[in-house]
Amino acid sequence: MQSDLELLRRIDKGDEDALGELYDLYYKLLSRFVLGNTHDVQLTLEIINDVFMVVWDKAGSFRGDSAVSTWMLGIAYKKSLKASAKQRRLLPLDAVAEVTDDGAIEKLIRDQEIRKVMTKLSPEHSAVVELSYYFGYSYMEIADILACPENTVKTRMFYARRMLRSLLEA
Repeated sequence: MQSDLELLRRIDKGDEDALGELYDLYYKLLSRFVLGNTHDVQLTLEIINDVFMVVWDKAGSFRGDSAVSTWMLGIAYKKSLKASAKQRRLLPLDAVAEVTDDGAIEKLIRDQEIRKVMTKLSPEHSAVVELSYYFGYSYMEIADILACPENTVKTRMFYARRMLRSLLEA
């Protein structure tokens, strides 16, 4: 398996197979992140396609200041913000994978309640929660993805937690 940087070099030379390999590596990560921000399956697919178009067009301009995944999540974040500014929608329940056991059903219901409440957060606050809790990124990594200072990420997380707590208690 080739490194992400080698895949980008190949993509920069027009290698469609390398783009396919990168797509296979990052589709799941990007789709979960974007879906968490847009709450719309069709819009998520469009944004992911847009992200990979940017990767195809800009692979040679990647400076290596961060991981390739961080760069791609940053692109996805910006595209999600633009799309969210136009329209915020809820994820339809039928788009969620089928669940068979009671524990999973309870978790699904709890996750759906949290997701529903998260739609009331601004895209900036929602993104820090998603990246931290669902993806496990550190504040420093989130700052790279969102192209903002680490202290801004900490402040957004503080306010997001406070807003979530009050919305869940209501």
